[in-house]
Amino acid sequence: MRPIPRVAAVHDISCFGRCSLTVIIPILSSMGIQVCPLPTAIFSTHLGGFRDIAFCDFTDRMPAFYRHWKQEGITFDCIYSGFLASEQQIDTVTHFIDEFSGNRPLVLVDPVMGDEGRLYSVYTPTMQEHMKRLVSKADIITPNFTEACFLLGERYEEQVVEPERLKQWLIRLADFGPSIVIVTGIPLINQQIMNIGYERESGSFQEVVCEHIPARYPGTGDIFASVVAGALLYKLSLPVAMKLAADFVATAIKATFVAGTPAREGVLLESALPRLGEEWAKCRKVL
Repeated sequence: MRPIPRVAAVHDISCFGRCSLTVIIPILSSMGIQVCPLPTAIFSTHLGGFRDIAFCDFTDRMPAFYRHWKQEGITFDCIYSGFLASEQQIDTVTHFIDEFSGNRPLVLVDPVMGDEGRLYSVYTPTMQEHMKRLVSKADIITPNFTEACFLLGERYEEQVVEPERLKQWLIRLADFGPSIVIVTGIPLINQQIMNIGYERESGSFQEVVCEHIPARYPGTGDIFASVVAGALLYKLSLPVAMKLAADFVATAIKATFVAGTPAREGVLLESALPRLGEEWAKCRKVL
């Protein structure tokens, strides 16, 4: 791996609201990683809680961007994709991964499709099938509980009483192709949220349980997946990567909830980033 790892981040740019590339770039940069954006679209704000959003769709431009990278001999240590708004975008990312697979980059797919038991309005059954094909290209996937349900055709539950049975879900998700599966945001009883990970090679499971905070902020999934990507890119173990990511998300959410800022503005990433820097420095010392 090069001295400064390089990540191709295939996400939208939401210019206001702290999500997608506006959180991914500072997080990975603070972890000592170069981020090269491959924009899928540019939005004036993210899609939740705003009206009359202005946007520019980059779908047709994406191949020209990555073909120029290919022409210049640019390679990546990691390819990381998030929200994709059409079948064409999903297929474009699949082709991009194939084109840049020569040096075997770590591929993380966050199959962003829905939340709280519902798919986003743009997601059709055909798009779900295309997303399954993209998931098969990944080394790591990070679906939330809703997305795991839809990928597997399982019923969503408001509270999971028997989380142990979800281990079979992770094994089934790994059967799509990825070697590491992390399902986030699993709602438990007693006001707790669980993230559970599975490594196919070792057959081991990792669980991180956090206190539920009664607020929802955009971009927290992007934040979690970004920290995991950075940690695994530096060869940290899955338990360490998951704990680092979950603790940082919890820290950012708690600080934002206490501050009482509007939820649609996202978490107060700027004030939380120094904490990530401190914890990341501790992790790097053991490498």
